[in-house]
Amino acid sequence: MTVSGDTFLRPAPPESVFDGRVHRYPVRAYFEDTDAGGVVYHANYLRWFERARSEMIRQLGLDQPGAIAEGRGAYAVTDLAIRYLRPARLGDAVIIASRMTELRAASWRVEQKALRGDMVLAEASIRIGFVTPDGRPARHPAGWYEKLQTVLAPEGAA
Repeated sequence: MTVSGDTFLRPAPPESVFDGRVHRYPVRAYFEDTDAGGVVYHANYLRWFERARSEMIRQLGLDQPGAIAEGRGAYAVTDLAIRYLRPARLGDAVIIASRMTELRAASWRVEQKALRGDMVLAEASIRIGFVTPDGRPARHPAGWYEKLQTVLAPEGAA
């Protein structure tokens, strides 16, 4: 943590990378993520998945904060299915792997996995839709579809 006068500056987010068309975002299971037994609480996987998607679209150059500020809208989860397979525990290093599997005019689907090494802890299939400030579906902002298309997994890819 860097201190500048009385202002604390937030540390940089964990380094995330694209590995081909798969985005990898590292997280660590901290005390605040766990229950009294040191097991990661189920809702925290959703937070980790959200952070990974946010970082993925930021790295693609999609300015979601700018779209919100300009009143165009933002991405929102419209459908979610999640499976919990094994628990993450306090102190675990976890990688959130995200792979876009479908792209439409106003939405996209992403498959996400929480991995500890090669072990899948949780996996989710999530549809993300672009919505206007009043909650109506809208097409992706100009140029965003093309940027998203660069990481769309080929049909049938694992």
